[in-house]
Amino acid sequence: MTDFQENARAAAQAMRDVFPATPLQLNAHLSARYGAEIWLKREDLSPVRSYKLRGAFNAMRKQADQSLFVCASAGNHAQGVAFMCRHFGKKGVIFMPVTTPAQKVQKTRMFGGDAIEVRLIGDYFDDTLAASQAFCAEKGGHFLSPFDDEDVIEGQASVAVEIEVQMPKLPDRIILPVGGGGLSAGMRSYFEDRVAFTFVEPAGGASLRAALRSGAPQTLPKLDTFVDGAAVARIGDKTFARLKKVNLADLLIAPEDRICGTILEMLNVEGIVLEPAGAMSVDVLDEMADQIKGESVVCVTTGGNFDFERLPEVKERAQKFAGLKKYFILRLPQRPGALKDFLNYLGPADNITRFEYLKKSARNFGSVLIGIETDTPGNFDALFSQMDDAGFTYTDITNDETLAQFVI
Repeated sequence: MTDFQENARAAAQAMRDVFPATPLQLNAHLSARYGAEIWLKREDLSPVRSYKLRGAFNAMRKQADQSLFVCASAGNHAQGVAFMCRHFGKKGVIFMPVTTPAQKVQKTRMFGGDAIEVRLIGDYFDDTLAASQAFCAEKGGHFLSPFDDEDVIEGQASVAVEIEVQMPKLPDRIILPVGGGGLSAGMRSYFEDRVAFTFVEPAGGASLRAALRSGAPQTLPKLDTFVDGAAVARIGDKTFARLKKVNLADLLIAPEDRICGTILEMLNVEGIVLEPAGAMSVDVLDEMADQIKGESVVCVTTGGNFDFERLPEVKERAQKFAGLKKYFILRLPQRPGALKDFLNYLGPADNITRFEYLKKSARNFGSVLIGIETDTPGNFDALFSQMDDAGFTYTDITNDETLAQFVI
């Protein structure tokens, strides 16, 4: 047994004084669908509804002589650090962007109580991070990285330790998301070659893929932060050192809109609340269906800190990805009966969810923003075909992100 494996086991054992192992559950619905044993490692059921408290626990346990811990986070890492500051009786100062949703700030304060102070600084995370590191240096505190720290990596590896204990035999495959790489580096280092891994990154934050292609961590020029638990512009140096031999074929990319459909399915069918990053391991099962047939597979559901105010957006994005909702701008003639003519083309399952005159583009025409949802993607083919035959002029803007930001 390697030193890393021994240390990860020791960390897992020490955690039992603070919180129980998270459940590993065989999911009948997913197992039947894919003809495999699909297990869910429910990190969304930890005391802070994510795995992040593991790394915070291990780092603080190993830095017991420190009296001040500092971190920068807009979400799960902040809550994990807050929880452990309270547990260890240590002072924590947690920097969060000014734009952090109030719910996340309140939960961080709730977990930390009197042990922590939350400072809201910076509109963007880079500004928040710089402020936190400057403060840490000035006060002589210990900075707790969310992922690029050997003690944090070791703590996250406790997920692997628990899986090994909880299963009758090792799974054939483990699927888990990658953000900064702390969890994936820890689990891969613990299991080594004893288990096959599939890693998943969000399409708008594929920092591991960029690093593997270039041979070193790269800063992504653009980042989509929708999958806020895994959207990281640059994978950690220490985590990449443990992941640099990952085969690109074992790294999948999950589109953000598709993840939304998985969130809804897990909520509606299984009653499981997952945040976007927490749903990523389940999201890729469809594209792996042939590969995993007959296998035992563990999907790590890494977090369940989902703000239900986001639910309308999640539903909208899921419908768009499935081809069940479209937005288009229609050039509508300004004459009696023109609108009625258009409405006659709608099928029985077509529902108008948005109708707004944008402007009168000419004396005899007006531009109308229309949103329609339906129950079968093919219904739009029939609708557009009839509109084409009737001579209507329209532009489908469903996937035009720039234009959609202004008019939808």
